[in-house]
Amino acid sequence: MSRKVVYEQKTEELILPVLERYHFELIDVEYVKEGSIWYLRAYIDKEGGITVNDCEAVAREMNPLLDELDYIEGSYTFEVSSPGLGRPLKKEKDFIRNLGKDVEIRTYRPIRHAKEFRGRLNAYDNQTVSIVTEEEEELTFARSEIALIRQALDF
Repeated sequence: MSRKVVYEQKTEELILPVLERYHFELIDVEYVKEGSIWYLRAYIDKEGGITVNDCEAVAREMNPLLDELDYIEGSYTFEVSSPGLGRPLKKEKDFIRNLGKDVEIRTYRPIRHAKEFRGRLNAYDNQTVSIVTEEEEELTFARSEIALIRQALDF
């Protein structure tokens, strides 16, 4: 298992009890390098949306735990954040929450001469995702073909 995966899993284990006390939901944990800085990010949410104060409260509880356990090599910046409106669908609960809603799909390679698709999330399983387009055409994608899937936003 890669260092990245170990760090993300350990952080998820640590943060879940903290989030349960606040009745928040863990959306994702990521350990990424941006420029020369490593970031450990936890994305959280709640009914009605997460606030800056919510993120601050979770970070305040997590920082001493991270310092005490010190399981991440080298320096990094820990952040707690809202997932934002355009967050990707990754987990089962993301797909459940978005069934029947419009989603955007980007594929790694062109399919039918296009790499971007939009439609109502109709079905999903471990291998595939199906949408129904505005023209009422059902399209099914292998998950391995999908670079990004997220809720479609209209402004």
